[in-house]
Order: sequence, then structure tokens, then C-alpha cells
Amino acid sequence: MAPAPTRAPGTPAAERELRTQGRRTMAKLLDAGMKVLAERGYQAARVDDVVRVAKLSHGTFYLYFANKEDLFRALATECADEMKALASTLGPIGSGPDGEAELRRWLAEFLGIYRRYGAVIRAWMEDQVVDRKQIALGLDAFAALTAALEAQLAAAAPDHLPDVDLATLAMLAMVERFAYFTSTRDLGVSDDVGAATLATMLHRGFFGAPVPARGR
Repeated sequence: MAPAPTRAPGTPAAERELRTQGRRTMAKLLDAGMKVLAERGYQAARVDDVVRVAKLSHGTFYLYFANKEDLFRALATECADEMKALASTLGPIGSGPDGEAELRRWLAEFLGIYRRYGAVIRAWMEDQVVDRKQIALGLDAFAALTAALEAQLAAAAPDHLPDVDLATLAMLAMVERFAYFTSTRDLGVSDDVGAATLATMLHRGFFGAPVPARGR
């Protein structure tokens, strides 16, 4: 199981040292913010909604975050940090079983991040965000994922994909949309099963893994 993310404080909270209870309160606000963001979307979400879900007062909210954008920026920071950390862990993806296993591990972790932060990622992908700092966080996170996948695809040097840059973008698009569908719909599919299926598809379709011969 992946360790819990380090919770990013808002502007007011960052200006002072938080005790244990303060960190718990901040975590409640962040969790409530994620629920509201998922339910209402970035533009429609309000501070009123966050404090209602968190069962805290407006005064408490403003002890930790300056406004809605400040809270969502903290969530975006968490998400971006996890995505960049994940990007750095992608190892070699050869054409054999070890390569597919590595890809499956990495995809399972990505699906887990998407399940936690899907509302943030969708806000980035669908241009809901207007805050420049949040936009920059999203661009940096996806740039790290793109670079990691591109490096491994280039190392695999598949003959059938001469344009590695374009192939990488297509692969990342498939991964993001797959994560979206499996996390927003009750498909009855676990992340492990989803990651295994997606890994097999990508391993054969992009990295040139051989297709096992079928018996007659």
C-alpha cells in the first residue's frame, strides 16, 4: 500500500507551525474539498460546500486557506507531487515478461493516484482551471509522466513506431482516459485487473512485445 501523501497547507496555514490537531483539521478540509470538487466541478464548487462537507465553520476554513483557489491549489500540489514521484519510478520496459510486469506495476499506481485525485486531473485536462499556479502544476506533472514513458519507449526502439514522440502522446492519452472510465463508472473491475489488461495492450501495441501463439 502506498504511503499517505504529505498534505499541502494553504497560505494561512503555511505561515505557522501546525500541531497535530491542526494537521487533522487541515486534512479534513482537503478531503472535503476533493469530495466537493468531484461532485460539483471546479467552477461550481464553493467554500460553503467545503465547510458543510467537512462539518467545520467558515472561520476555521480561513485559518487554513485564504479562499477556494488556495485549497484547490493545495490539492493540485499533492496530486502533482505524487505524479512526478511516480514518473521517476518507471523502470525499463523490455519485450519480455519483466517489462510487462514493470508496466503493470506502474499503471496500477497511476490508477490509484487517479482514483484519489481524478477531480484535480480532470480540471487540468478539461481546462477548468484559471489559476496560473495550478495550471503550471498540471503541466509539470504531465510533462514528467510524458518524459518517463518517452524514455522507456525510445529505449525499446519498436520498429513499428517511428515517431516516438507521437506514440508517447497516444499512449498517455489512452492511460488517462482508461483511468477516467474505470474510476468514474462502476465497471466491476479492480485497479489490479484494469492495470493488467492495459499493460498487456500497451506492452504489445507500443513496446513491441510478441503475441503468444494460440494453440489450435
